[in-house]
Order: sequence, then structure tokens, then C-alpha cells
Amino acid sequence: MADGGAEKFDHLHQILYIGSEQYLYCDITKCFPAYDELPFSKRILLESYARNSKCYGVVEEDFACTLDHWICKNPGGRKLAFLPAHVIWQDFTGLPAIIDLAAMRDAFCQRGVDPEIVNLKCQVDVILDSSPPIDVSSNLMPVVQSSGRDSVDQSQKKTILEASSEKVCPIHCLQIQSESVNNLIRTQQLEFDRNKERYQFLKWSAAAFDNLRIVPPGSGVLHQFNLEYLADIVFNKNGFIYPDFTVGIDSHITMLNGLGVLAFGVSPMDAEAVMLGEPLEMALPEVIGCRIVKKPSIYTTSTDIVLAITKSLRQAQLSGKVVEFFGSGVLQLSVLDRKTIANMCPEYGAIAGFFPVDEVTLTYLERTGRASNQIQLIKQYLLSMKLFQSNDESSQKIQYAEILEVDLSVITSDCSGPKHPKDRVPVSKLKEDFLCCLNSQDLIRGYGRVKNILAEQPFRLNDGAEFALKHGDVLLASIASCTNSTNSSVMLAAGIMAKKAAEIGLSVKPYMKATISPGTSIVTHYLNDSHLVQYMQQLGFIVGGYGCSSCISQNCTIPESVVTAVQMGDVVAVGVLSGSRCLDSHANPELQANYLMSPLLVIAYALAGSIVIDFESDPIGIGKDGYQVFLKDVWPTCQEIIDFEQNLVVPKLYKEIDYKINFGTNQWNKLEATNSSSLFCWSSSSTYISRPPFFDEFMNEDGVCVKDISNASVLLYLGHNVSTDFISPAGSISRNTAAGKYLLSKRLTPRELNSFGARRGCDAVMVRSTFGNLRLENKLLKAVGPKTIHFPSGDIMDVYDAAERYRKTQTPVIVLAGLNFGCGSAREWAAKGPHMLGIKAVIAESYNEAYRSGLVMIGILPLEYLPGQNAASLGVSGREQFSISLTFSKNISVHQTLEVKLSTGRRFEVVARLDTEREATYFRFGGILQYAAHALLNKASAL
Repeated sequence: MADGGAEKFDHLHQILYIGSEQYLYCDITKCFPAYDELPFSKRILLESYARNSKCYGVVEEDFACTLDHWICKNPGGRKLAFLPAHVIWQDFTGLPAIIDLAAMRDAFCQRGVDPEIVNLKCQVDVILDSSPPIDVSSNLMPVVQSSGRDSVDQSQKKTILEASSEKVCPIHCLQIQSESVNNLIRTQQLEFDRNKERYQFLKWSAAAFDNLRIVPPGSGVLHQFNLEYLADIVFNKNGFIYPDFTVGIDSHITMLNGLGVLAFGVSPMDAEAVMLGEPLEMALPEVIGCRIVKKPSIYTTSTDIVLAITKSLRQAQLSGKVVEFFGSGVLQLSVLDRKTIANMCPEYGAIAGFFPVDEVTLTYLERTGRASNQIQLIKQYLLSMKLFQSNDESSQKIQYAEILEVDLSVITSDCSGPKHPKDRVPVSKLKEDFLCCLNSQDLIRGYGRVKNILAEQPFRLNDGAEFALKHGDVLLASIASCTNSTNSSVMLAAGIMAKKAAEIGLSVKPYMKATISPGTSIVTHYLNDSHLVQYMQQLGFIVGGYGCSSCISQNCTIPESVVTAVQMGDVVAVGVLSGSRCLDSHANPELQANYLMSPLLVIAYALAGSIVIDFESDPIGIGKDGYQVFLKDVWPTCQEIIDFEQNLVVPKLYKEIDYKINFGTNQWNKLEATNSSSLFCWSSSSTYISRPPFFDEFMNEDGVCVKDISNASVLLYLGHNVSTDFISPAGSISRNTAAGKYLLSKRLTPRELNSFGARRGCDAVMVRSTFGNLRLENKLLKAVGPKTIHFPSGDIMDVYDAAERYRKTQTPVIVLAGLNFGCGSAREWAAKGPHMLGIKAVIAESYNEAYRSGLVMIGILPLEYLPGQNAASLGVSGREQFSISLTFSKNISVHQTLEVKLSTGRRFEVVARLDTEREATYFRFGGILQYAAHALLNKASAL
């Protein structure tokens, strides 16, 4: 489909000769004289817009009219249609999307239409390694047999502990045969066992759908794996070549911009639409140039550079904009450094942080085992399209909307926290800052601890060892996958530091959870081959799996006795993380203070055991010889890092992993798909995979299904900044939640509940989890929690139960919200869940853009108060009934003003946040799934 509109602009076609091969491409370099003034990212978008014009009805005259719009530094809000070449998913989010297509096939079959018409229209990759929980800790204790029960009685533990010589993980009581056990293999086995049904479905889908590639578990996390293997930079489709333009819903998809692949994060429903061949509508972004100059200090890591650039860019207004990096300093940054910077763009507010392809990029491709002919094709094509950054002078012609500058030579070692990633603190002042936060009454950064700042709270581990906790003690040290652990120089430096520390005799506290979640198994390879991993394990760090952990609360379990000590002493305990998020209590509910930092500093603070330390004057531990050890004693030199990197990070390692991807692992190859038909065989007893109800009531013949909202009740009345964490929770499923109670009713044990992410393929679980966050604040109630009031009965109940009662009486429901509704990570069930609860509309003061789009795509009408108005100013309590007329016109239009009538007689106006004609069309059909199904049916009828 990517070259479907190519014949529309035949005069733009050119042939590129490389050796004996020839390729056709759409040459847009001569479309208008000002092409050289366009930023590289805009050139890629322009190529996509021209090449795919037929797909969305653009004629040459319209295309010519848009050219002035492209060169404009501030293009405004006009939206254009683009057709990305590539969609990537992690398994948690990709699974529901593929399930939707499988359900659509069933609906087609029931109508007597060939179900194989439902297929993927572009390249789609689903990687099965995104978010494994860390089940095994390296700090072992004697085994306790649990007799199959979910928990073990504490007295039973103590009795058996003394007599047993075998070992178990102190957190999960999982038996471990020896201290040399490969924790990674054990974690992967546990992950495979608990997710077998999901994997079987995805294995079926790989054979059933075209253009779908499933990367088996044990290979690497989504964003880093794509960077190493799946990002093509230049696509070759039957001899027609074009730039890789990728979208995904993972917040780290922007990492690909570090490789020269233009990549945007979109809503899950937008990504589903692209899979079905629908264009992505987006405003042409304003592009800000960021000039990088000079060289960093040898003691400056990628994390330090990332935090410095992030802070610098955060001070600019970058929402909805692309940052494009150039300048002599860019040559000092490896691709892995660049991807780390690009990965953090959500934190500095941009939609992408783009590094054009240059010689450094090509060197990376060669080192990661890319074929020489592919590298040659990439370079020659990008040179022909003026998409190759060959020298700094070429950037001088580019007209950026604004130019910022970052001097690498002045960057110092910093971290971010303790409550928000935007709060940057120099390491040299971290001790002072933390103590200040303890005293502060400021809710944004403070903790309000006035007395006994460093008072100790004693506790005892299961093996009888006694310890004491105080404010600032580190309980979680996590080197997470997304930002740092895929950078060879940073990880090797951490390994060298671990080696020095272990040889001196240092280690982390036995109650601390210390883990590494690599973005790719390459990290494990070069740490193993350098024999550095044994030193990290000797300190107490273990390789727990390839994927997100602490960033999405998957690394959350700490020993019960420690939790009790934290709660009894009201201790402000600390997590030190090398990921991308450090929100208050995000990694673990008991960790009120969380800091982002480089992997080296994670190890340093883990060894020290406390954040209350000055590395210049305080030791990080006592060596085996009894002498004090300071950070400078174990910090690796630049030359040590270079020697390890040049000797170990070689193409051979990447080719070995590539073999595993292409031919699968033993576990994956032994796994049998459920069936070989083009239709999936659903199991009514499954709590992992179920057919969603989105096609149970198929569309009207004309496709239009807009209905009036009459006498609707308010299901929830929410405040400002309600994130998707509150709308569709992640993390483990608690037995006390509505979803947990449902699963227990299916005779699952509490240990089998798994996580919300793993059960995203089961609509019965996910609809019960919607608005199920324990910290949800509903203004209809005074208490905090996932409860609401049913009207008119006045009964207080779970949100799901109230929605079910409304459904039985055919009462529509709406949600009232404040500013920035739906902020945070994009999650498909944050839209699908409200839809299944029967929510017909949301009235908010403003929306997160991706979430607003997701609501439209699923068929929920996003309404917005007029400027200066909100529920309070209008005297709305949320206890009224609401009526909104929509059927007076089947052609509900963009930004149409609608009248809301209350049962009290009050009336007020709102604006329908349907921002484009295409969105209005989607809504009239009941959402993108219904629209796409209708379009495919029309296509089938025309055959």
C-alpha cells in the first residue's frame, strides 16, 4: 500500500542504480526550490505525503498548494494525512489489536464474506519481551515448601528455614537449586508458562495474517530490538524504495529517531487504523533545531548528557514539535548515545528528537551485522534524496523555527527526582537536596518530615538477620531497559565498576532488590564474554529479563518485613533507577522517593545503601581489608571502557541473536498454535484471550450509527490531570479489585492472577479494571478509590458494577473531567474500557491529544467546555441527567457546538472535539473499527 499512489506523480519517479541493481523511488527534491531549506524530518514527511497521495485522494493541484505550508516555520494547526510504512507493538498492546482483527474476521464470515479480506496493509512487528516481571532475586535464603498455597505462614517459614540447605528467592519463596542458577532463564520460563495462551494466539496470528512478524520471547525489548534489527531506515517493496517512517504506541518508540528513522508515538487506535490502511492525520510539526557543540568530559555518561539536554529542552515550549539535532558535537555522540537522547523526548515535551543519518549511523549498522549491500543502498538513496547528513555546513541552509544550543563540555553528573523526572539535581548536591525535601512542606517536592529526620526503624529478615531503616535508605536499585542498559559504553562502564567493587569486597544490602533488565540479550552477551556479569551478580545485581520493569511498576515486590518497617516508621525509602520515569511511588508504592540516574550511579548508591551520602567525603562501603572505599576508587577510566567495547561489541554477537530471531527459541518452536485456519478458535474458558464485543452489533447498511444521548447519568466526575494509569491500570492484579474478584470466581488462585498487561486480551478482565485505580478521586464521593454513586438509587459501588446496573436499564452514561484528561502513557484499554462501560461522551476542560484521538477512534464523543467554563462554574454537580442531541444531522461536523440539557432545566454549550473531517467520519460510523469494516465490506461487494 505504501507505493499505491506512486502513479499519481509519475513525473517524480526516478531510477537509482546501485551496481547491477536498479530501484524506483519518488524524487521530491525538485518539487520546489526551497527543498534544501526543509529540515530533514520534514523531507521524510513530504516524501510520504507525495508517494501515498492516492490513498487519501490528494490531487497534484492540492499537493502544489500545500508546498508553501511545508516551508513555513510555524505551519499552524492544519492537519495532513500520512501513511506510515511500519507499525511496531510490544505484546501487551499488540495483542488486543490483533484480537480485534480476528474478531472482525469472524463478523465477516458470519455475513458470508471472505474473512481473509481483513488483513494488515503495512509491515507490523510485535515483540514479546516488553514487560516481564522480575520474579527471582539474587539474595537467596533457605527454601520453604508452600504446599501450593499462595502464601506461606511466617512461623512455618522460620521452622523450615533453620533445617533447610536449599535456597529460595526471599521475595517470592521460589525454589532455587543453587546460587549459580541462571535467573534470566528462570524468569523467562516463568513468563512463558504464565503467558502460554497469549503466545499461542500470536503464533496463530503470524501464520494467519500478511505482513505480520512476531518476535519470540527471550530476544529483546521492543524499542531496542527494533533499533538493532527491525528498523530498515530504507524500505524496499518490490523494487520501490522509500524511507522508513514508523509509528507505535509505546512511549519509547521515539528511540528510533536516534537511528535516523522518523518515529512518532500515536494512540493505540491510531496504530490499529494504520494497520488497516487508514492514514494518520497529524498537523505538520514545527521543527526546532538543536545545535550540539564541543566534547563531553570523560566522566560524563550518556545519562548525564540526556538529563542536561532534557532540562535545556524542557525550558522551551516544545509540545507538538520535532527537535532536530545538528552541529559538530553530534559527531561525538554514538548512535546509542543518540537513541538515549531521542528516547527521552516525551520528557522534554517534543513528539520526536531526530538525528539525521550520517557516517556514525552507517558505522553502527555495520557493527550490528547489517548486510553491506543494504548499507550501500541506504547511503545512496539518502544521498539522492538529500536525507544524508554529510557535513555540518549542509545544516546552515535549513530554516528551523528556532535554534537552541547545548554545550557538551559544561555538562556535569546529575540525576532527576525525587518525585518528578523534570526535577534535576546535581549529584554533588543530592544529599543536601534530599534532606531539604524531607523537611519541606511543599507538596510538589517535599515530604513534611520535621522530627527525627534520620530515626531508625528496626526489622528482621526471614533468615533472622536484623537491620534498621531510616529516611533515604535505598530499597530498589534497578537498571532498566529503555534508556541506558542498551548502551554498550554505559553498561560496560557499570560492569567494570562492579568488578572493581566486588574485588574490594563490597556488596548491596541483602534486603535490597537489585536488578538489571537489559533491552537486548546483546547486553548479556557482552557482559558475559567480558566476565563482568559475574561481578554484577556478586554485588547482588541479577539479569531479570528483557523488558520494562520498574518503569511500569513490574519490579515492585520487596520483602514483607521491609514493607512493614517502612510503613511503621513512615520511612521515606528510595528507589534508584536508570529508566525513564521516577514518579512518586511509581516503581513501588512504598518508595516515596525515586531518582533517575546513570547505571554507574545506580550501582554506587546501591553499594552505599543510602541516598544520604556525599561521594566526595563519605565512603560507599568498607572493603574486605577493613579500609573505607570511596566512589573514586571504583569509577572506571575512559580507556578501560574503550578497551572493553572495542573487543566485545562486534557484529558476530548480533548475528548470533539474529539467528535466534529468524529461527526461534526451543520453547517457541515447540509451542503449537491453536489452529491453522484463517479464523481463530476461541475458548470460552480462557481468561487471557476472548473475542471482544465490538462487532456483536454490526453496523447499519449506510454505516451511520450516531444516536442521541438522552437522560445520561454521570458515571464519574473527575478532576485535572487524570492519567491513563487511573483509567486503565497497569501492574499486578490485586485479589481485592473487581478484575481480581472476577478471576478468582473462575477458580484461579491469587498467584495466578498475573498482571493487567498480560490479560489485555480478555475484555471481561479489562472492562472490570477500567477506572480501577485505588487512588482514583471521584468528586461524587469524598473517599478515594474505584467507587462511584449509582443514580437515582444513591448506592455506592464499584465503577464496573454501577456501569452494569446502568446497562441493564439502558441508561447511557458520561464522564465529567477537568484539564488534560487522559495524560500519560497511551493504552488502548483506556479508550476501549470506557466504551465497554457504556460511556457515550466525556465532557472535559481539555484533553491529552493522543487520548482524545483514541476516544474518537473507539466511538466516544469528546466534548469540551467553552473557554473559561467548567462544571463548577456552570453549577453542575454531576448528579443531574444529561441530554445531548446528535441526530439532528448525520453529518456532525468538525468542532460543532452542541447544547447540553440538564434534568434541572439548566443548559450550556460544549464543543465537539472532532478535529478533522476524517475524525468526524469515524465517529459517525461508531469508530475506526466499524469504519474500516464497512470500507472492506464495500470493497468485497465491488469485486
